Amino acid sequence: MEDRARPLWSLNAEQLSAAYANGLAPRSVIDATLARIRDVNPLLNAIITLDEAGAIRAADASARRWKDGRPLSRLDGVPVTIKDNILVAGLPATWGSRLYENFVPDEDELPVRRLREAGAVILGKTNVPEFSVHGFTGNALFGTTGNPWDPALTPGGSSGGAVASVASGMGTLALCTDGGGSIRRPAAHAGLFGLKPSRDTVRRGKGFPAILHDFEVIGPIARCVGDIILGMEVIAGPNWPRLVGQSVAPRPRIAYAPSFGGAPVDPFIRDTLDRTVAGMRSLGIDVELISPFDLAEPLPGIWPVISQTGIAWLLAQHRDWENRVAPAIAEMAAAGQKYGAKDYLNALDTIASIRRDFESLFERHDFLVTPSAAAMPWPAAESHPTMIDGQPVGPRGHAVFTAIANALGLPAISLPCVVEAGVLPVGLQMIAGPNRDWPLLAFAREYEGRLFAHRWPRI
Repeated sequence: MEDRARPLWSLNAEQLSAAYANGLAPRSVIDATLARIRDVNPLLNAIITLDEAGAIRAADASARRWKDGRPLSRLDGVPVTIKDNILVAGLPATWGSRLYENFVPDEDELPVRRLREAGAVILGKTNVPEFSVHGFTGNALFGTTGNPWDPALTPGGSSGGAVASVASGMGTLALCTDGGGSIRRPAAHAGLFGLKPSRDTVRRGKGFPAILHDFEVIGPIARCVGDIILGMEVIAGPNWPRLVGQSVAPRPRIAYAPSFGGAPVDPFIRDTLDRTVAGMRSLGIDVELISPFDLAEPLPGIWPVISQTGIAWLLAQHRDWENRVAPAIAEMAAAGQKYGAKDYLNALDTIASIRRDFESLFERHDFLVTPSAAAMPWPAAESHPTMIDGQPVGPRGHAVFTAIANALGLPAISLPCVVEAGVLPVGLQMIAGPNRDWPLLAFAREYEGRLFAHRWPRI
């Protein structure tokens, strides 16, 4: 079989499912993946808790099911990593903080339980920044995670460990969270596909406290669109049939915003997006340039209110926090303590106003296209780039495009653009109206290989 000529750790979930049906043993795949982790993880520091014994047991159980012709799902036997802010029974869940360094939950968060019930093989946990509120990946417990395309650079955050694992072959799928772009920006930096589902599409159950209001959702990261769909089939549970029943426009209308409010964008990202949009038009897709694009302009003033008050609220529950969090987290908490109820409610009211503007946008267009990130990957130990295209930017200057989907509860996906060999990846973000997850995935699947493509880094 052609796929067997490739390293087993490099096969995607669709390929693995077909290979298992034809006799490939899941144990062989897990053994190859564990060997890949031993080779590559020391270079990247992506997987911070490895459950080798549990993965082997799950692979052997999967092999018996496939042999009997009774797999639990198409993810049965597929190796998956879990972001360290999602609870997995029996494995440490530190959230990247010394406040939780000894916390081991005794039950799975709901999407993890659904993965187990589908037969997926859980390899372990991936690294995050403290409390998953930064755009790089590093913490005092486990150190810094590197990008498989260049380990000296960041894979972004907060799902940096997740994308580093999938992009380097240390797992086929990654289960992650996205509270302000934490799936989409790292996926862009690592050349992967990453979906932030609509709000309430993937139920969470019991987990860490919600510090970003209802902005944060769980979603998958993968090397192809088909694997994103397989992941959603499992983790969305009963919501999935409702999603796939949505109509898909045969000729979608797309709005293209190359910048938000004139914010700087790296020239290579801007040029790559322009070329990709030109490719869309050459394929007969209707794309309207909207520049300037100001609908999201109020959001940068809202984000600190939500995130900083969330951190202040969380730390107030821990009497011993002051010497156990990073200085940046302590600064966020101090800033958050200065906001009052009026500030928080004003932020929510502003979001409601933005929502009305975006509802009008999605009456005229099926999708909004933007860059996934405004900056290319920067040095791995630095929290953010301070300059973009020659202009000074703050901590979220690189993240201007993604948070709007979280604030409004909209589905959004990052798609790896086709670029020349040897250059760092660039991601295109596509946002749809409320609960229009399936049209996003259908578009991505239709144009995968022509406009969007995964590449392997040389690591």
